[in-house]
Amino acid sequence: MSTATSPVPGYAYGSARLARAPYTTADLAALQKALLFTQEDVEALRQSKSILADQTDAILDVWYGFVASTPELVVYFGDAKTGQPNAAYLEAVRKRFALWILDTAAANYDQAWLDWQYEIGLRHNRIKKNRTDSVDSTPQVNFRYLPALTIPITTTLKPFLARKGASAEDVERMHAAWVKSVLMQAILWSHPYVKEGEF
Repeated sequence: MSTATSPVPGYAYGSARLARAPYTTADLAALQKALLFTQEDVEALRQSKSILADQTDAILDVWYGFVASTPELVVYFGDAKTGQPNAAYLEAVRKRFALWILDTAAANYDQAWLDWQYEIGLRHNRIKKNRTDSVDSTPQVNFRYLPALTIPITTTLKPFLARKGASAEDVERMHAAWVKSVLMQAILWSHPYVKEGEF
């Protein structure tokens, strides 16, 4: 979507107010090479966008169902005082999560995209978690869950990729590209968790 004027609170992709990412487009290219991420994956992701665009609510129902049934994950949306899930916080994040699906499928890897990945990482880390939505919740998403969530997100996405008549081969291509892209983003989000000079 790449807009700083989004009606979705907290969605700041493209905003000049975001900090510049500490990794460069050259760093990204090297990471993509290590992930075997190619132009074919870019094309497959972009093919998926029109397939997924009107399915984001259904996808999020599945993902949120998984989070809700996994105490190790839902705790990160819990009220710090009561421990109960904060419904308003979950809903605010859900709106941005829907846009993340479209942004991932758009596969535009420019500086604005890198800056937004860095911001997303900061918002999972204690540096900025809870600030965007002004909530009193668990202070940090523990690092181990960032790469781990690659599997449930991409595994449950595959049936949605197959719902609009794409060939089995195209579904496999799109799914493989999504696996690489989600892992790539999780790696970029990990920057705030890594000691300086070790990322």
